[in-house]
Amino acid sequence: MIDYTLPQALTVCGAEYEIRSDFRQALDIYAALNDPELTDAERGEAVLGILYPSFYEGEMPPEHLEDAVRQALWFLGGGEGEQKSGGPKLLDWEQDFPHIITSINRVAGCEVRALPYLHWWTFLGYFNEMGECLFSQIVSIRKKLKSGKKLDKQDREWYRKNRDLVDFKRIYTDSDEALFRQWSGT
Repeated sequence: MIDYTLPQALTVCGAEYEIRSDFRQALDIYAALNDPELTDAERGEAVLGILYPSFYEGEMPPEHLEDAVRQALWFLGGGEGEQKSGGPKLLDWEQDFPHIITSINRVAGCEVRALPYLHWWTFLGYFNEMGECLFSQIVSIRKKLKSGKKLDKQDREWYRKNRDLVDFKRIYTDSDEALFRQWSGT
């Protein structure tokens, strides 16, 4: 039997925990996971605190935390199992958001940021149906560059004009910034 519902809770060690399933919280989780200022432990705490309202209320016992993270990854992956890693990084939700959202709005037929709620899996569905767009061009160039493929003349020209969209921005920690200021005397 097909389950047509979108999860509003996750089962962790046999206990059901309510989750914040709106796309904004999922994107906040990705921002926390990419924050160079956070330690791995702080990233894990951020994931659990953003997704599970009960985490900071002390309702989740410590022995549930590992499974809670596993279930969070399953949820973030759209229910397709734990997210795959190991391939080259092709997208950054924060940096690419302005280009992603315009295509998602086109697919959704509305401004999704104006919606009071949009389930993460629905957002992912829209994301997966974007088709040819500016963001797909950005990812295509990134993929070719990361795999060492030679860009054809048209792609080279496009990349030259749009390098700021394709290249990932380096995020510096506060200590990096302080060191740069020290070196530059500012």
